[in-house]
Amino acid sequence: MWDPELAELEHRKDLAERMGGEERVARQHATGRLTIRERLAALTDSWREIGALAGRATYSASGELEDFTPSNVIIGRAEIDGRRVVVAGDDFTVRGGAADAAIHEKQILAERMAGEMRVPLVRLIDGTGGGGSVKQLEDFGRTYVPHNPGWDQVVANLGRIPVIALALGPVAGLGAARLVTSHVSIMVKELSQVFVAGPAVVEAGMGESVSKEELGGWRPVSAAGAVDLVAGSEQEAFALTRRVLSYLPQSAWRRPPVAACADDPGRTAPELRDLVPRDRRKPYDMRAILDVVFDEGSVTELGRRHARSTVTALARLAGHPVAVLASDPVVYGGGMTAQGADKTARFVDLAETFQLPVVHLVDQPGFVIGSAAERAGTIRHGARALAAVYQSTVPWASVLVRRVFGVAGAAHRPHSRYGLRVAWPSGDWGSLPIEGGLEVAFKRMLAEAGPEAEAMKAEIAERLEAVRSPFRTAESFLVEDIVDPAETRPILTDWVRDAYEVLEPGPRPTTRP
Repeated sequence: MWDPELAELEHRKDLAERMGGEERVARQHATGRLTIRERLAALTDSWREIGALAGRATYSASGELEDFTPSNVIIGRAEIDGRRVVVAGDDFTVRGGAADAAIHEKQILAERMAGEMRVPLVRLIDGTGGGGSVKQLEDFGRTYVPHNPGWDQVVANLGRIPVIALALGPVAGLGAARLVTSHVSIMVKELSQVFVAGPAVVEAGMGESVSKEELGGWRPVSAAGAVDLVAGSEQEAFALTRRVLSYLPQSAWRRPPVAACADDPGRTAPELRDLVPRDRRKPYDMRAILDVVFDEGSVTELGRRHARSTVTALARLAGHPVAVLASDPVVYGGGMTAQGADKTARFVDLAETFQLPVVHLVDQPGFVIGSAAERAGTIRHGARALAAVYQSTVPWASVLVRRVFGVAGAAHRPHSRYGLRVAWPSGDWGSLPIEGGLEVAFKRMLAEAGPEAEAMKAEIAERLEAVRSPFRTAESFLVEDIVDPAETRPILTDWVRDAYEVLEPGPRPTTRP
């Protein structure tokens, strides 16, 4: 009875599958990029499209369909590694992914559907993303006051579902904003660029001549912290998407997924006993500690090229996803910079939103100091990081690997509630390190000592060194336990089971200075 209409339905779907047509698909392939439909096939295990019939049609005088250009935003429900997700992807072959061809209600629906159905959202972004070309102003016969349709849903989703965003080509303006308004953002080396405005607009507006890679390539963008992960190919970007999702729950109302673990929870690591040098000025490899302590192969570092003295990573303990904070003593001695403070606050918020217990491997000499640090407003950024730590409600475990100094050191855990805290024998802490603090505390005495000042300084340092031992602190129960570094993994795997028992999923409001 309805055969003609069903035939037309299939015909329209076939037209939508053509995307922007053979020529533009070939142009997309010539740049080394997959089409949106190839990306969906590579990323998802199953796919059900929504709104395939949306687009612009032309009709004959008799009302017959002559041609059809689909919307350049493709949305639908999918499965990735057996988990239900929503995917929204830009089709660069239609108007370069510009929002003027998108029928923005599709993007809004994808955001609302993912948020209200409480499933993760993956955005595949490839396009200019904004209002298109100024040429269209003649067609419209007017301009318009900018607004971002559905941005309330974009923002709301940050507090209710995991949002992973991938830059898979040149991404500018609104597209760039959609990329960074996510929990984890990914770009592809040499294939994608991210900027507020592209080189032509920059040259016209600022008189600066730069290439796409110089302006928004993976090196400057990842160093600035605008993206969290950099992939070598689109396929690697899809693999990273699956990997990141594996640590996160379906929504803020659920607990993170516990995976099977072949790595012995009770495994000890004798090599950790010799990892931290006795010379406090010598650095060591913090990431080597992460690799040994957490489940084998489970560590995924986020933002490695940004704020490099601060380390943030997702990992597992006995199959349980956790959020890992650490410092890299190779960079600024591990000191906290303004950017590192922002990186810390954002990461703690991620852990809080999705109920990831935090493991903090602490070697914090304090805020980075000096005129450049003051011009960067380090203390204001640092205070926000401290607020994020103290506002967190998830279980917290702190391993004091070496230094814990000053206000930045005080951010090693939320002190107002219980958290597991153990120290290695290499622990060293206080308001200021003896090196540097001695000159300040005894400045007048040393000045009056004249030629004997150096000998006096050495004598004072020797006296202070005697009380510097972490065992003196443990005697007063100012640190709960000093442990054999080799036992760190068994201690943490024992703790994480209890930590998961007390998790209380649910969206959390965040207000801080």
